[in-house]
Amino acid sequence: MYKILLTKSAIKDLRKINQSDVILIGKKLEEYSKDPFSFAIKLSGKALSTYRFRIGHYRAIFDLDGQNIVIHRIAHRKDIYK
Repeated sequence: MYKILLTKSAIKDLRKINQSDVILIGKKLEEYSKDPFSFAIKLSGKALSTYRFRIGHYRAIFDLDGQNIVIHRIAHRKDIYK
């Protein structure tokens, strides 16, 4: 199982999201941490990070660092790549 680490910008992003969606995101991230490669999509551009998770209408942009999933951003799909 991988450990999930949130950057300051990811925490700031979560504060902007309503509480019910934050709970859903937390549950999905916990599920995805068991086997991240089954759910991760590799990003073509390396501007933000290497991978993304799809969580409903939200996306979590992250990198893998050993046994850690370092989440850089979490935002709605229409805003995440801007």
